[in-house]
Amino acid sequence: MTPAVAPTPSAAPGEWRGGQVTERALCVLAPNPSPMTLDGTNTWVLLEPGSSEAVVIDPGPLDEGHLRGVVDSVAAQGARVGLTILTHGHLDHAEGAERFAEFTGAPTRAVGRGHDDLTDGDQITTGGLDLRVVATPGHTSDSMSFALAADHALLTGDTVLGRGTTVVAHPDGELAAYLASLERIAALTGGGDVTSILPGHGPTIPDAKAMVDFYRVHRAERLEQVRQALADGAAQAPDVVQAVVETVYAAVPREVWPAAAQSVRAQLDYLGQPW
Repeated sequence: MTPAVAPTPSAAPGEWRGGQVTERALCVLAPNPSPMTLDGTNTWVLLEPGSSEAVVIDPGPLDEGHLRGVVDSVAAQGARVGLTILTHGHLDHAEGAERFAEFTGAPTRAVGRGHDDLTDGDQITTGGLDLRVVATPGHTSDSMSFALAADHALLTGDTVLGRGTTVVAHPDGELAAYLASLERIAALTGGGDVTSILPGHGPTIPDAKAMVDFYRVHRAERLEQVRQALADGAAQAPDVVQAVVETVYAAVPREVWPAAAQSVRAQLDYLGQPW
């Protein structure tokens, strides 16, 4: 298998600051950078030109300055928030949602957490802006993406990131579902419906097809590396997960090893390997 090579991101680490990235999409970057969140959480403000109602995707962490900054960004465009949507329930994306609703008075749509009001294929129209819900479970069971057809863009939350690869957050995340979601996104990019990706972390991806192809090859490579680690003795180790992490993720900074362990558990379950 040819090793996967990640496409060059649209911004290097530390350079991504958000801003207006398509005619309809503005990114307000949350101040929560870390090895797991990259430059911070991308809060997306979507607004149809000339409209007075915006859609906000992922208000982000419970940071009052950030939440008020999102509201101010909408107001600066002569609009108000008409709807808030969550890509999934992880705190770096959703913790601020309740407080954000208090600021805006707008309803929130999501999967779980008392909502369960997003279904695959739903068409969402707010202020003349049209979004289509694309179920993309795997990173988490509740992960959803949103197709912005007018800009040929897909908002992917943590399913596809702007830099590097994502975690299959076992036990809620599940690898078979994640691989199926990548195939689904690949079909959208291959058909030309989606040409760019607006991720939950990191810079925008101008070549959606290349990034999704990279993700698919990368996942196949990782599975093969896990199989080899098991064959080389990790399967007999007292702690199978740790043994695989130390072998397969040796080049990854140790601070992300706990996250890598989640993906390894998902990979071992997928392979039917006890751990």
